[in-house]
Amino acid sequence: MTDTSRAGDHSADPRGTTSSDTASDTSIDGMDLTVRTPDEGRLVVEVQGELDMLTAPQLRREVIDRLPDSSAVVLALDGVTFLGTSGLAALIELREHAQKSGTHLALACTERRVLRPLGIAGLHHLFDIHDSVDEALSAAL
Repeated sequence: MTDTSRAGDHSADPRGTTSSDTASDTSIDGMDLTVRTPDEGRLVVEVQGELDMLTAPQLRREVIDRLPDSSAVVLALDGVTFLGTSGLAALIELREHAQKSGTHLALACTERRVLRPLGIAGLHHLFDIHDSVDEALSAAL
C-alpha cells in the first residue's frame, strides 16, 4: 500500500499512482512533499519547490519519522527548484540516519540545479543517485 503525503494544489497525479499506492501530502512555504509507499517497506518522497533553510526541517521530519519502517527510501528531487546549503545539510543528515537504521537511501534526479550543488560541495559520491524513481527502487532490491 502507498502512503502519499502531498501538499499544495495537485489535483492530477502525474505519477500514475495505482490503487495499491497510498499517498499523503505536506506543504510548507516554498516546498511540497508527496510521500508514497509503492509497496511494503519502500518509501518514495517527491520534493517540489525550494529545499532551503525554511523547508529542510520539514523534509527531515517527514523522512526520519518513517525510516524505522522502511527498507528503502527514494528522494525524487527533479522537482526541486532551489537547493541551498541547508538542503544539502538535510540530505547528509538523512543519509546518516538511513545508514544508522539500515535503510537504503537513494536519490532520483537528473536536474542540474540539484546535481550541480551536490557536485560542487563534493557530496555526489556519498549518495546512490539514479535517473528515475523506478531505477532507484530497483537498485534497492
